[in-house]
Amino acid sequence: MATALRPLQAAVYAKLTASPALLALVSGVYDEVPEPAPYPYVSIGSITEVPDDAHDRQGLEATIVLHVWSKSPGFAQAYDIFAALDAALDRASLAVAGFTDVSIRHDQHQALKDPEPGVRHINAQYAVRLTRDS
Repeated sequence: MATALRPLQAAVYAKLTASPALLALVSGVYDEVPEPAPYPYVSIGSITEVPDDAHDRQGLEATIVLHVWSKSPGFAQAYDIFAALDAALDRASLAVAGFTDVSIRHDQHQALKDPEPGVRHINAQYAVRLTRDS
């Protein structure tokens, strides 16, 4: 199986950091969150992959998890950030190096109160289907 971990993360990062609407709302989009990072921000979480081969092509189904972090009272700011993130990714054209027929769609999300007082967190999952270049 040919993994898409690195190129998929790079493609998602590129798509999010190219979104003026998202960047207007957050201090940054991070793979590795610097300490201390100013709120609000988005971080890229885990990616899982499972094979999804066709008869003559290698394919993958991946799930990428993104996190919205906010310290604004209530969830309004986190919801607005998630909406901008979703507008940038859901059913968007995504160029993943080494892969074709790439599709990404919103799968699910959950709004959470973090154990750290005052922190709001949205955990958003996206399903990605990819076919390895021949």
